[in-house]
Amino acid sequence: MPFVTSDGAAIYWKVEGETDRPRLVLLNSIGTDMDLWTPVLPLLREHVALLRIDTRGHGASDAPPGDYRLAGLARDVAAVMDAVGWDKAQVAGVSLGGMIAMQMALDMPERVTGLIPICTSATMDRAAWTTRVDTVRRDGMAGIVDLAMSRFLSSAFIAERPGHAATIRRALLTMPAEGYAGCAAAIRDMALSDRLGEIACPTLVISGERDSSTPYAGHGDYLVSAIPGARHVALPAAHLAPLEAPDALADAILNHRS
Repeated sequence: MPFVTSDGAAIYWKVEGETDRPRLVLLNSIGTDMDLWTPVLPLLREHVALLRIDTRGHGASDAPPGDYRLAGLARDVAAVMDAVGWDKAQVAGVSLGGMIAMQMALDMPERVTGLIPICTSATMDRAAWTTRVDTVRRDGMAGIVDLAMSRFLSSAFIAERPGHAATIRRALLTMPAEGYAGCAAAIRDMALSDRLGEIACPTLVISGERDSSTPYAGHGDYLVSAIPGARHVALPAAHLAPLEAPDALADAILNHRS
């Protein structure tokens, strides 16, 4: 399995597609791993080279104890890009992944040729995320699994794909609590909102019409207004758009030119 050591943690990654194609990094949401992108991969693989990463604390990557920071999570991505020989790429991320992508565009703009934040935000309710961090560290993942599932998927998707929903729930329950808490702390403490005007690369903000966690109103619309030249596409999906609207998401990504 391919791993890179970044700031003392082993980060798992996977490259797919022909490496001479345009390059695209895919980042997962909090509470999922790189498999979040599985439904979209066949639609992207023939057009772009893909680099998927298990965010620190998730999937096969290490989950060290303590609070994480967006800047550190962005450095993890850069370390993986270095290991595979990618000096720059488009970066797409869902939820936490989108926050990391925006942090990269701010901290290392030379490495991000295009930015695609998906179902994400530059600011969240600090008190709510403080509570979530504390709950997970006290009660484990069982303490927040119902809340997370209510935000992840629409009721229609759960009714139509109960096995898929059960898989997402099981993955949440079995992931390291410290990994989730560490990333939740990064969301709690993020400081992106006042810097978005510095983002200079082509940006496509993607929102989910059924997303109750980071709806367009109050979240996506702020990104569109604050990032110079940003465009917007709305998809028929809740928070985990790669699962609920893979075809529409793939079309939006492939039509975004950096």
